[in-house]
Amino acid sequence: MPIYEFKCMDCDQYNERLIMKKEDEIEMVCTHCGSGNLERILSRTSHTVAGNGGGGNGVSAQTRTCSSGSCTTYTIPGPA
Repeated sequence: MPIYEFKCMDCDQYNERLIMKKEDEIEMVCTHCGSGNLERILSRTSHTVAGNGGGGNGVSAQTRTCSSGSCTTYTIPGPA
């Protein structure tokens, strides 16, 4: 089930919501200040890379701040 993250534009706090249907999004208010001025944001993801157990699988991730929030670049070894 999709969990979306929203930022309150009045108090700058973040709110997570389980959205089952489009109507659920209409009735949302900030859990911190009660404002309805919420903006949906792109959430960070969690990832796990399976390897051979040696910890040296060669996969690297770099997370940085960009204009849309945070961006992650993955480098995966293999043929180019």
